[in-house]
Amino acid sequence: MKLIPDEQWTVYHDAISAVRRLGLPFTLGGGFALAAYTGRWRNTKDIDFYILPGQRVQFVDVLSQAGFRDYFPQLAYDRGWIYRGFRDGAIVDLIWSMANRRANVEKAWFEHSQELKIRDESIRLIAAEELLWCKMYVLQRDHSDWPDVLNLLYATGPALNWGRLLDNVGEDMPVLRALLTLFAWICPARAAELPADLKRRLKLHPLPLVSKPEERRRIQLLDSRNWFAAHQPIEKPLEV
Repeated sequence: MKLIPDEQWTVYHDAISAVRRLGLPFTLGGGFALAAYTGRWRNTKDIDFYILPGQRVQFVDVLSQAGFRDYFPQLAYDRGWIYRGFRDGAIVDLIWSMANRRANVEKAWFEHSQELKIRDESIRLIAAEELLWCKMYVLQRDHSDWPDVLNLLYATGPALNWGRLLDNVGEDMPVLRALLTLFAWICPARAAELPADLKRRLKLHPLPLVSKPEERRRIQLLDSRNWFAAHQPIEKPLEV
């Protein structure tokens, strides 16, 4: 988090202070959450707060009072699941639903969150299970979160609460299976550390282990930029 530019952090800090005054639950997601789990920063120039659907009006109002204006006039967005506040070149997203409406934010999301220290702030962080669940559906032609999910799997996969995640994923299990199959092809050694019960339930077959150079080659086949967190120095931002 030391890589966050000071001028951006000033805006983010003001947003955190503003929404905290409400006394309502919220968790931090997006690029901040991914950085917390992977140890690698990617500057998306925004901060994401997950909130309950019925409380979005209060959150929007308090951001407006803190000088954030609606980003919609600059770039239209779907107001059915997100509000985008803008100030001084940085965006603050209030999210109460998945973009595809698969699920809304629920109280359980806050119950499973954890504490994160960012500079002089302590803030609740969205659980890796919910973060993965949200991101696995984002596979658009012009934007995909699968690189984020692959990074998250590498960083947290063996320790995830897979029972809770699988309960949430439900009938969409083939999407998760596809992600895990791709992950196992990229990093068969790390994938081998996933729980045996998970692999049996999803009928995931182990793949032959490969050398580190071959692992890097496979990663580069998907994207030649420096996107895979585990292979990047901690002081270097991710490129994707």
